Order: sequence, then structure tokens, then C-alpha cells
Amino acid sequence: MPHNLAIAGAVSSARPPAQDVSDHELIGLIAGNDKNAMRVLFGRHNVRVFRFVVRIVGNQEMAEDLVNEVFLEVWRNAGRFEARSQVTTWMLAIARNKAIAALRRRPSTVNDDNVMASMEDPSDGPEVAMQKSDRSAVLRDCLEQLSPAHREIIDLVYYHERSVGEVAKIICVPVSTVKTRMFYARKHLAQLMAERGIDRSCL
Repeated sequence: MPHNLAIAGAVSSARPPAQDVSDHELIGLIAGNDKNAMRVLFGRHNVRVFRFVVRIVGNQEMAEDLVNEVFLEVWRNAGRFEARSQVTTWMLAIARNKAIAALRRRPSTVNDDNVMASMEDPSDGPEVAMQKSDRSAVLRDCLEQLSPAHREIIDLVYYHERSVGEVAKIICVPVSTVKTRMFYARKHLAQLMAERGIDRSCL
């Protein structure tokens, strides 16, 4: 995971904002050049942004670089945030734009199979861990067979728990388009999983 954000590392010795400070409050502090607030925001959301970006670009090293770019843009533009959406929705929109731009610059990216490698629960026994790993592998394979637009919807709604309205803001399409894409994405995914002998309800 990315831990080398320049801004997050270049903080003063002053006490950082409390962890229970809201994202909106952190953005306000960041707009005033508070590097400690930037460190808290980065620590709170860098993994979420990384996982979102790596699903788009399919390459861990590129995703780490893009995460840094996302938070640098947050640092530079915090004063322009109008609080019309959640901070995470704003950041994921920035991340999506940067990921798509990166793919256009480098269309021949190679998927990193290790990025989505099984994240096993230490409490799981070997058999349970293997079953989870197998199901995860099948699910990843099925997701890869969806169109990019449908895969993106599934990722945002189910993995990042964004609402339909938030997804519409992130990918810049009408809410009705998000609903339509989600309907067909779920239908196609269910068919693919059924063909592989997996019931969606057990995931």
C-alpha cells in the first residue's frame, strides 16, 4: 500500500487533528495549509483510494503513484471544495479522472495479479481460507468479464459503498444512467457466477 505521500510525510511536530474530526473539517484545515490535517486525511482514506484506482489501472505501482497525485490535488484544491458531496466522493472522482488519464497515456498496462490477492482473515482455518480464496478468484474473474462501465459501477456501489447519487457525481453521468448500468451489471454478473457454480448470496 502507498505510504510515501510527500505531503503526508512532510508534517511538522505539532499535534495532528483528532481522529474524530470530520472529513469536511479536515478539508477546511487543509485549505489553510495544515499539513497535519493532510496527514490525518491521507491515513484515513489512502487505502480506499488505492483499491479504487488499482481496479481501474490494474497495476499496483501505477496505482501507488496515482494515489500520491490524488492527495496532492486534494492539498492544492481543498479551498475549492464546496461541500456539496462527501469528501470521499470528491476524492474518488479525482482518482477516477487521474486513472483514466493514466490509462490513455499508457494503454498497454499489464495487470498485476498480486494486487487483489486474497486478504485472508488470520482466524480462518486452511480450508475456510482456501474456500474464500477460490470464491474471490472466481468473483474477480467474473468482474473482469464485465464491460469497464459495468465493472466500475459494481466496484463503487458494493466495494466502496457509494450511493447511486454519489456514483453519478463520481463518473459524471445522470442518476438514471447509473441505475441502468447497475441493473445490467448485476444481471450479467449473476449469470457469470451461476455458470461457475457460485450463488451471489454466499459472497
